[in-house]
Amino acid sequence: MSHVENMDKTAVSSRKLSLDKYKSTVGEEHVEHIRSLAEKLSGCSVVHVNSTSFGGGVAEILHRLVPLMQDVGLDTQWKVIKGTTEFFNATKTIHNALQGMKKPLTEELKNTYLQQNAANASQMSLDCDHVVIHDQQPLALINFYRKRYGKWIWRCHIDLSQPNQEFLRFSAPFIRLYDASIFTMKQYVSSSLKLKEVAIIPPSIDPLSDKNKSLPDTVILSVLSKYDVNPEKPILTQVARFDPWKDPLGVIDVYKLVKKKIPDVQLLFIGSMASDDPEGWVYFEKTARYSGADYDIHLLTDLVGVHDIEVNAFQRASNVVLQKSLREGFGLTISEALWKGVPVVGANVGGIPLQVIHNATGFLVNNVEEAAEKTIYLLKHSEIAKIMGEKGREHVRKNFLITRHLEDYLKLFIQLS
Repeated sequence: MSHVENMDKTAVSSRKLSLDKYKSTVGEEHVEHIRSLAEKLSGCSVVHVNSTSFGGGVAEILHRLVPLMQDVGLDTQWKVIKGTTEFFNATKTIHNALQGMKKPLTEELKNTYLQQNAANASQMSLDCDHVVIHDQQPLALINFYRKRYGKWIWRCHIDLSQPNQEFLRFSAPFIRLYDASIFTMKQYVSSSLKLKEVAIIPPSIDPLSDKNKSLPDTVILSVLSKYDVNPEKPILTQVARFDPWKDPLGVIDVYKLVKKKIPDVQLLFIGSMASDDPEGWVYFEKTARYSGADYDIHLLTDLVGVHDIEVNAFQRASNVVLQKSLREGFGLTISEALWKGVPVVGANVGGIPLQVIHNATGFLVNNVEEAAEKTIYLLKHSEIAKIMGEKGREHVRKNFLITRHLEDYLKLFIQLS
C-alpha cells in the first residue's frame, strides 16, 4: 500500500477494477442496473475513512469497493487516520466495550481518543459530497472537522446489540452528528441513539478477488504441502483475528472433542495481524500455549506468508469451517467459506445467522459441545456437507457479493442527495 500526500499521508492507493468483469457472476442486468444508478451521481465525490489499510474486514472491503466506485464514475478516495499505540489501545478498548465487554471509561482514555481525532481532523482534507467514516476509531472526526461540506455517514461494522452503556453514551453525541448511519443488522441499532437516518447494509465479499476466485487443484495442493497440512486427512479451519471475541481457545476445545471421534482431524487457525490491533499478539500467544504440542494444530498468519491466495486454498481444502465467535458484527470469512461450497458451523450470535441458515448452509450452535457434535456429523456425512455447501454458495451469490454492496451505497448516496 502506498501512502502518499503531505501529512495527509493518509491516502491509500487502490488498483483499478472493472464492474463489467462481474457480469458472468451476477448477470448483465444487475451490472447495468448499478451503472444506471451511478449515472444519477455523476461527478459526485466520495471519501472513505478508516484506521488501517490492511488486516481485518473493513480494509478488505475497501480495497475492492473503492475502485468499483471509481469505475462507475464516482470520484472516490480512501484515507486512513494516523494513531499512536496509546490511541489504538484506546480504540480497541472502545471496540470491545461497544461489543459488551466490561471496561472502565477513564478520563485518560477519553483524552487520548479525542486528541488523536482532533489531530487527524486538522490534517485531513475531507471536502467531499459523501464522507463515509468506518467504525469507532475515526468516529469523533466529525466533531473536530469544522467546515463540513457534504453529507457525513457513519458505517458501524461491529455488533452493537449488547453494548457497555457507558461507552455507548460517550460515543452517542458523535454518532448523532452524522447525516446517516449504516449498520449490518436492525438489531444493532439502539433506540437510545435517536439517529436521523439509518441504512441496513450487510458487508460483502468479492468473488473475483485473490481470496475468493476459483483456484486450480495444483495450487491448493502446493499450499497445503508448503505448510505441512495433509490433504488426505479431514481439515477444520477458522479464519479470524486472534481476538477474545473470536474465542480461539473455544475452537481448540471443539477440535479436541472432534479428535476423540475422528483422530486424524487437523485444525487450521488463520489470522492476519493488523496494525490497529495491538491485542492480537496477546491472543496469538494464548492460543499457541493452549494448543500445546499438538502437531495437527496449525497457527498461520500473514507473517509466515499466508496471504489471500493461501487463505483461499485452505478454505477450499477444508471439510468444515468454524466460526466460534462470542460476538460477531458479520464475519466475512463465513461468506468466503460458503462461496467455496464449504459448510460452516457457526455460533448463533451477531451477523452469523444472516449467513449460516441452520440445517441449510451449515449449523448454528450455542456451545462447544454442539459445535463438536455438528462438526463430527458433517465430517461423517460428506454428501450432506456437499449439498449444504452448494446451498451456501447460492445464498452468498444472492445476498453477500460486492456488487450488491456497491448498489446499496449508491442508493443511500442518491437518497441523501
